Amino acid sequence: MKKIIEVHDLVKNYGDFQAVKGISFEVCEGEIFGLLGPNGAGKSTTLEIMETLRQKTSGKVLIDGLDLDVVPDEIKKIIGVQLQASGYYPGLKLTELIRLFAGLYNRSVDPLELLGRVNLQDKAGEKYKSLSGGQKQRFSVATTLINTPRIIFLDEPTTGLDPQARRNLWDLIREIRNNGTTIIITTHYMDEAEVLCDRVAIIDSGKVVAVNTPDKLIDNLVATGFERPKSVKAASLEDVFIHLTGHELRGE
Repeated sequence: MKKIIEVHDLVKNYGDFQAVKGISFEVCEGEIFGLLGPNGAGKSTTLEIMETLRQKTSGKVLIDGLDLDVVPDEIKKIIGVQLQASGYYPGLKLTELIRLFAGLYNRSVDPLELLGRVNLQDKAGEKYKSLSGGQKQRFSVATTLINTPRIIFLDEPTTGLDPQARRNLWDLIREIRNNGTTIIITTHYMDEAEVLCDRVAIIDSGKVVAVNTPDKLIDNLVATGFERPKSVKAASLEDVFIHLTGHELRGE
């Protein structure tokens, strides 16, 4: 498969502190690729460097063959970056926000069509501040699609969502990937990474400690003789919750 992101020996220093210590990995076109790691591991810094939002200290980053050091403005044209809630004007309607962001990209978009892609067309005339947590997250994903990007970056997109909203957002992320967009995601939820990601890079203390498919990483651990201290049931409490309360979109 074609490599759409190449990161080689990436380093980021803050004074005497080295947050990223020579990270290297590659992402293939059409993947959902996860960056996993504890707080302070360097994954958000790595993400922001790829998004052209933070300067690196050294190393090489290629985005769809474009060198971050040479043509960062060209990279910005082909990526979509999820904003946090503070990035939106709470008093504007969703259609107004989409037109605003489209103007920043110098793009002409149909707000209703875009909202329809994330199942928010019925909220088109409402203000951002009136949305529920799940609806705000789906809207933030919609804004990443305004410039028809080849790659989108999602930084912990399901944090704080209830199980229904979380699984509905998973469905949306899969649909976007199935339409040809490569997705880079960070998450603290290992079940989320296991379900969504084709491959993951696990980062700890500024270094990549493993890159592989979730299944292969699990198989490698089991092969060492590892056993869970508690037997795993065929379903989880989250499965029970979803089964009893339904999976449909209802104001999440």
